[in-house]
Formats: sequence, C-alpha cells, structure tokens
Amino acid sequence: MTLAEAAGVLQRRKMPASSGVTPQNLSSVTTHAFDGARPQHGKHPLVVLSPAYEDPRMVLTSLATDLASHGYVVALVGHTYEDSGETLANGQTPPCAICDDPALDFDSVAASRALDVSFVIGQLTHGNTAWRLAHLIDEHEIGMAGHSLGGAAAAATMIADPRVRAGVNMDGSFHPAPRPGQINRPFLMLGAAAYHSAGGDNWGQTWAALGGYKKWLTVAGADHFSFSDLDLLLEEAGFPTPPLSPERGVVITREYVTAFFDQTLKGIHSPLLNGPSPNDPEVLFQY
Repeated sequence: MTLAEAAGVLQRRKMPASSGVTPQNLSSVTTHAFDGARPQHGKHPLVVLSPAYEDPRMVLTSLATDLASHGYVVALVGHTYEDSGETLANGQTPPCAICDDPALDFDSVAASRALDVSFVIGQLTHGNTAWRLAHLIDEHEIGMAGHSLGGAAAAATMIADPRVRAGVNMDGSFHPAPRPGQINRPFLMLGAAAYHSAGGDNWGQTWAALGGYKKWLTVAGADHFSFSDLDLLLEEAGFPTPPLSPERGVVITREYVTAFFDQTLKGIHSPLLNGPSPNDPEVLFQY
C-alpha cells in the first residue's frame, strides 16, 4: 500500500502514536505475492473481493493471494470515498466521505458497491480492457466474496447482476436481507460463532430466502476481523487478539472460501464442505 493509504488506515483506526505503528512501517509490510508471475494458459474463473466498510482492499490480501495460487483471477475492489483511502492513478488518495455520517444507510452503500462491482466485471470482460491479461478470464465463471459490508455487497451484486454465479458473505449483516427468489445461485455464509449461530436473526432470514446450493458455517473463537488480515496486523503491532489465533483465522478463511469456489465455479467437489472436519474443529456446520 502507498504511504497515503497507510496513513488513512491509521487515522480511521485511531491508532495511538504510542503504538509505534507508522505509515512508513505499515506501508512496508510485505506479502508472499510478487509482480510478473507467469500465468497458466487458458481461461480461469474470476473472483471479485470487497472489503469491510472503512477498510482498504489490502486487508483481504491473504485470501486474494491464496485464490490466485489456486488458479483464479482475483479483482480486489477499493470502494473510493467509503474506505480509509485508495490511491488513484493520478496520485490522489481521497478520504472517506461517508464514514462519519450518523444517518448512513447501509442498504444504499451495499447497492452502490454492487454497481462498483458490476462496472469492474464489465471492464474486465468486455471490449478493449485496460488490463493486458483480461483474456485469461472465463466470463461465464464469476464469483464474489466480501467481508462485513463487503459480504452484504456480494449478495446485493448477485441480486442485481446474473453474471455473478456464486457468492460468499464473511461475517457481515445483510443490507437488506434477500427476499425469496432473489438469489437462487450458490451462496456461502461464513462467520463468527459468537454472532452468527443458527437463529432468527438477519442471517436466519437470509438463509430461509436463499434458493440455491448453500452453506452456513461459523467459527468458534473468531471475532469480526478473523476473516480478514486485520487481526494479523494488530497482533504484529502488539494488540490483543481473539481466542482464535489470527493465523488460524486466515487459514480457515482461505480453506473454506477456496473450497466453495472450487466446487461452484470449477466443478471440483470438496469433501471439506460435506461436514465437520477433525482438522478444523473450530468450524461449525450450522446447516
């Protein structure tokens, strides 16, 4: 991430100076990804990722790199003016324009994100795209996953855009909960057990409305950020973390999201989705 993006993250998170975390050391965090990797020939499914409200797209880096390593083209979307800041091609890094709005309508934000994602899909799959490797995308095999509000946006996008064949909501409330008949394609709900165990809440309403292949999984000991890289970064900075270690949160998220897209976009059956696994005792199958 750029220095300006890192500064925006620290400002939105109200990171105290005493933490020792600076834009310089946050922007210098490295990953296992690298530029210039030679892609495999052929067509590959596209997965679009949408982060939580206020969060930059970089907090889904672990999931993005894992999906890419399994043969997916991955598009991480930064939602300008509603996150901590994404540096644009002109060098500007617009701050969040809506983050402090007390009357914010999350239904409208999720719908706006759906428009963002449909635009991105269109730019990647039609006409003279600006991305030189767009020919790698199989435009008939497109999925979307999101964390928190990004998960709500995944549902909103599937309702608005039939090109998205499979969706994942990672620990996000639905804004609004889909109505019966709106989503009849595969959908995975993956969340913290403390918030999303089976019941009549927002997730229960959504579960009843989903018409296609569906799974509702929860993770014991997880918190809201166990499904992104944020807990991992907070741990590195010396902050308290949930009972589930950030490393396990990343592993579980990668395993189950990738297995879901393998099954729904590639047609590769994954036994991991059949039921509880002794290798992942934290993962609970609600339905």
